[in-house]
Amino acid sequence: MKLIANWDAKKENNTITFENVDFGEGKRGINLNYRTRIGTGTLDILVDNEIIAVCAFTSTAQDKVLEDTKMEIPLVKGVHNLSFVCNGSGYFDSFEFTEESPFDVEEKSDEVEIRSTYTDLMVATDMLGRKVPEAGEVREKREKFVGVFYWTWRCLNIYANPRNLTQILKEHPEAEYDINHPIWTNNDMVHWNEPFYGFYRNDDPYVLRKHAQYFADAGVDCIIFDCTNGSLLWRPSYMPLLEEFEKARRDGINVPKVAFLMNFAPMESTLNMLRSLYQDLYKPGKYKDLWFYWKGKPLVMAYPESIPQEGKCEYDTKVLNEIREFFTFRPGQPGYGCGPQRHDDWAWLEIAPLHGYVKQEDGTYEMCAVGVAQNANDGRICTHFNDKNTYGRSYTLKDRFSKLTEDSYMYGYNLQEQWDYAMEIDPEFVFVTGWNEWNMGKFPGLPWVLDPNSTQIAFVDQYDREHSRDIEPDIDGYLDTYYLQLAANIRRFKGLEPANRKPTVKTIDVMNFDEWKDVKPEYFAHKGTASKRDYPGIGDTYYKIDTGRNDFVLAKVAKDDNNYYFYAECSNNITPDTEENWMCLLIDKDRSKETGWEGYDILVSAGKVKVYKDSAWVVQGTCKYTVQGNKMCYVLPKELIGDESFEFKWSDNITLDDVMNFYKDGDCAPFGRFNYVCG
Repeated sequence: MKLIANWDAKKENNTITFENVDFGEGKRGINLNYRTRIGTGTLDILVDNEIIAVCAFTSTAQDKVLEDTKMEIPLVKGVHNLSFVCNGSGYFDSFEFTEESPFDVEEKSDEVEIRSTYTDLMVATDMLGRKVPEAGEVREKREKFVGVFYWTWRCLNIYANPRNLTQILKEHPEAEYDINHPIWTNNDMVHWNEPFYGFYRNDDPYVLRKHAQYFADAGVDCIIFDCTNGSLLWRPSYMPLLEEFEKARRDGINVPKVAFLMNFAPMESTLNMLRSLYQDLYKPGKYKDLWFYWKGKPLVMAYPESIPQEGKCEYDTKVLNEIREFFTFRPGQPGYGCGPQRHDDWAWLEIAPLHGYVKQEDGTYEMCAVGVAQNANDGRICTHFNDKNTYGRSYTLKDRFSKLTEDSYMYGYNLQEQWDYAMEIDPEFVFVTGWNEWNMGKFPGLPWVLDPNSTQIAFVDQYDREHSRDIEPDIDGYLDTYYLQLAANIRRFKGLEPANRKPTVKTIDVMNFDEWKDVKPEYFAHKGTASKRDYPGIGDTYYKIDTGRNDFVLAKVAKDDNNYYFYAECSNNITPDTEENWMCLLIDKDRSKETGWEGYDILVSAGKVKVYKDSAWVVQGTCKYTVQGNKMCYVLPKELIGDESFEFKWSDNITLDDVMNFYKDGDCAPFGRFNYVCG
């Protein structure tokens, strides 16, 4: 039973009524077809002027014509007058009633095999020469958890003008003090710098799959979405993310789970968001394998007192009680330096020294928060980041600003000091701020700029390379140093399970791939990651990458007295060997970044063997190789590599002129700057 509404609740009236509606033998569900960009709202559903249920709705994307949301209602039979009262703003195209509740059948997922790549088999050295620690250098694996703050807000105003503040202020430094400067427009989406993947939208499947890879290899357990502003849940972003992460999970990637951080106080908007999340995600059991559980229930960082004891009707009270019992609530503490304010709150960002949150009976703590930088200074907590002496990436409590230089932002001194405090507190959970905030508002004058005579524009949460708090790689600054620093500290905090890195001793008949079945160890690679991108970004930007060709899923190594045998397996048949940068094997034989190209001393492709000499790849000779379907093998003489441990990497259709290409193009195993280690 469908009712056509064509109702703009804001322009017309907040109430719409349909007379003499025949519900027949009974209806128990409703589907709203609507659009709005304001935030989360609710619809009171009235039958004969009495509220029977409350339905939540949330913002739709700017390019979405209409969105759907489904809600259960108490059984309604017969003929009645029907009304909807809108508490919010939106256009409602239609209301469709169903005989069944949309929640009668919970979505179920199949069992999948997670092929973890987070072991001692993977190592990395960043561009500053810092190594990610290996097993034996950190404690043994233990049950600890790491969450990363994640921003989903580049999805609504997609037609905005993306701006690179670092570039703008380099060319027009005076623009920081003139809101009317011609460089600014009324539709700016100001980023402190351009992200490595461009001015991307949060629903870009390519970027989401890359994020899944970063987090899986670093050992991140969950990402926590920023929903602290108003009642914005950013559903047009979180649903595509869950969809892509579920695909990645089914490909065996150990993707992080998700949770939400809401308003920093008990508010009506918090209640609206809880209603919407419960209705759209949790009650129907959508993407259940991606929910992050804490103390036996899905985690939500929200104030439980936002939920009233009594609803608008008996059925609404039932729903509110369900929400109250469904989650583990951990309210977000907004202050950077005051520590816990109640027995159950969690931090999201702090200045040093850090506090432990939720003290337990044994004296330990549930969590603490680690930040890259803080928009605070000695005189003001939570100030604009371009205020004087804010605590940027190079600031530490111990050394203050003495480490600050033009390039010091790359080293993560602030972040490392915070991690060191976290290691001392040793909580169950570390919350890291953050991954991909990037953009910020520009606010002239009070209350952010306290000097009434100043014309400075306040850039609150981000500003420049030093005064920003993102870990996701940027395009031309710290690149992946913060990501690898994150991975290194997660290993120190959680520990590592040592893996056998010694290759199987066996002479391989290269024409018989069955001989590889018992070869260990198995170096698992991310499936479904051969790079394909064809998607709009923010504003007029558009991104296209079509370098994905062979999709690595597994690697192995065997050896005998004379040779090393290198095995690669792809998800589909391997393409012909006539193509450029085809099935490249890179070897760092001395495990030193000081030698070779980015540490790699040997390059093998299509049987041609090259060594790196005098800043160039020089052909050394050829080697035997075979390809059968989706499997292949290279045979290299042992004297070329030596008998010590070495690092290696497979790559396909990636130009070897910039190591960051391993995060962007073609496919490689392992991902990014990581290598496998053998021996």
